Amino acid sequence: MDTLRAPVHAELVVKKSRFLACVQPVPGRAEAVAEVARLRALHPGSAHVCWALMAGGQSAANDDCEPGGTAGRPMLEVLRRQQLDGVLATVVRWFGGVKLGAGGLVRAYTEVVAQALLQGERVTLQRQCAGWCEVPYAREGWARRHLEAHGALLLEARHANLVFLRFAAPQADLARLLAVLHDAGAACAADA
Repeated sequence: MDTLRAPVHAELVVKKSRFLACVQPVPGRAEAVAEVARLRALHPGSAHVCWALMAGGQSAANDDCEPGGTAGRPMLEVLRRQQLDGVLATVVRWFGGVKLGAGGLVRAYTEVVAQALLQGERVTLQRQCAGWCEVPYAREGWARRHLEAHGALLLEARHANLVFLRFAAPQADLARLLAVLHDAGAACAADA
């Protein structure tokens, strides 16, 4: 599965209705709902703010009062066909006075999201796993540099008799990272 490196946008006008799409990386539903609320506040004159979410293997779609199944679900299908996860697709629509019909709406919402995705830079999602290590103060700098060099993200650092570091690292690299830390004299393990 892939995600997007940064938000991408596209605009489409169909029979005087304007469709403004944004597809962006999001970590989960709470952030997606907040973004939809932000868009509603930013575009108070719009008729609809429809959205589709793929995050953490879960999906959601919302037609925002468009006829059922004509907006959110087609947008979600575009995300599924592109095998994306951790992304939110939103489309703000301004009604142009001409009804598009169910087929026209499905085509418009599908097309504007697909156009946005043509501009996106995809990155492969890597499953992260947590681990920890304890090192003497003299080895803290080395341990931090080693974690960073292996793509680990430092989550916590506590200083007592030893320095305790909790980190997240790509699942594929965690065992090798722990072995190097252990060989250098660190007490370490993966979180259960």
